[in-house]
Amino acid sequence: MCRFVILLVTALCLLACNNAQQTVSGPQLQRITYQSNVENIERDYFVYLPKGYASDKTKQWPLMLFLHGNGERGDGKKQLGHVLKHGPLYEAWIQKKDLPFIIISPQLPMFGFDKMGIGYIDQRTDDSIPVRLIDGVPERPSAFVTAGELTGAIAVDMTEQAPLFPMGWEQVETDLLDMLTHVKQHYRTDNHRVYLTGLSYGGVGTWYMASKHPQLFAAIAPVVGWGHPSLMQPIAQQKLPVWAFAGGRDSAVVVERFYHGLNTLEQLGHPDVRFTVHEDMGHDTWTRVYSGDDIYTWLLNHKIDK
Repeated sequence: MCRFVILLVTALCLLACNNAQQTVSGPQLQRITYQSNVENIERDYFVYLPKGYASDKTKQWPLMLFLHGNGERGDGKKQLGHVLKHGPLYEAWIQKKDLPFIIISPQLPMFGFDKMGIGYIDQRTDDSIPVRLIDGVPERPSAFVTAGELTGAIAVDMTEQAPLFPMGWEQVETDLLDMLTHVKQHYRTDNHRVYLTGLSYGGVGTWYMASKHPQLFAAIAPVVGWGHPSLMQPIAQQKLPVWAFAGGRDSAVVVERFYHGLNTLEQLGHPDVRFTVHEDMGHDTWTRVYSGDDIYTWLLNHKIDK
């Protein structure tokens, strides 16, 4: 009799555990339509909802705004899938990494870059858009081929350099602010944990948006995108936590250009500046950064104290 009771209790416990597991909702990828303030046309952006968002009706989730690189520009409609190629959204949706963030992932307009003879834009096809598999995950793309010996880097004076690349994320600043407002109003976001990160062009855009609106974010993580020293004053005043990343073998955004801005931050009294150089990596340093856990753990350790 005792054995029967024990078996019955065990079976009920297993059934309860299975039912609890079944009630946890899976992640979702939604497309949100908006009217672009820049182009005055209708475009879409992605909103990623993490595992458990739909089933837990009370939890407020950290919010991340991710800005992609130059090669993922597009029309915000048919070409929107290209923003799935790299970064946190690729990790969460394609590689099924369990990231506990609501992720906003917009697409930067072409602004004529598709007519400049840039191979990685002109020659891309929709076949290159990654697809989420029902079972398992696809094989990761090969790392960029990089050449040259490992070397140190000497800082260069960036004073005479333009603070921004032309026709980048600064052009859609108002759109990005509208997206943040919309998601905060229509989704259960933890507005004390709003983060900003981006790679390459998106790294530069991260510096720009942080400089213009430092009070909106709990922490920022620009990846292979340097920040101009002229952008640093508001970030330092807000004491906005920064973790920047560069590749030692990056020939597109060379590490020497990072130091002037980061040193300016520290000279202005910023107490929380991190800089990590992956000496063995090229421009695709972002693959290692976003596929790991450290960047997400670090972001979640910061919140806006208001």
